[in-house]
Amino acid sequence: MWWSERRWRVQAWLLLVLASGLNAGCGFHLRGDLNYPPALAVTYIEADDHYTPFYRKLKATLRDGGLRVTSNPAEAGGVIRILHDETSQRVLSVSARNTPVEYEVYYILRYAVDMGGREVLPEQQLTLSRSYNYDETAVLGKRAEADELRDSLAADMVGSVTRRLSLLR
Repeated sequence: MWWSERRWRVQAWLLLVLASGLNAGCGFHLRGDLNYPPALAVTYIEADDHYTPFYRKLKATLRDGGLRVTSNPAEAGGVIRILHDETSQRVLSVSARNTPVEYEVYYILRYAVDMGGREVLPEQQLTLSRSYNYDETAVLGKRAEADELRDSLAADMVGSVTRRLSLLR
């Protein structure tokens, strides 16, 4: 029957309009681009190790965001000091045979931010972790999974740090 199909379409359309209205009413909006303070236009990242997943992703994200990351701290308007950058894993649970069944990959980061020679963001610590099931018959695959989790944790930390940087003035 044509009227039941039409009725179904009207109901679907009304449901879509209602859902859109609720999203708009609750304040939901997409994150969009980050606006960094002008002092960070030229930024120096002070770190002991320039090859960690966090450092590499932070540098790339800042460059993609329109900032110039310099290797000379004297020309930088802002300095991101990475005080501690550690990632590892630990056993979460073991089987009855005393072999690992589940691991937790964790990432710990401590950082601070200086702009114009003064500390604008005192030392902050971020800790993230994710767990994965271990299978001793798929060692290479599980090692790759752990590496992927580390990269994912580093990307999440970069997102958190860059959002905090965009709020500085």
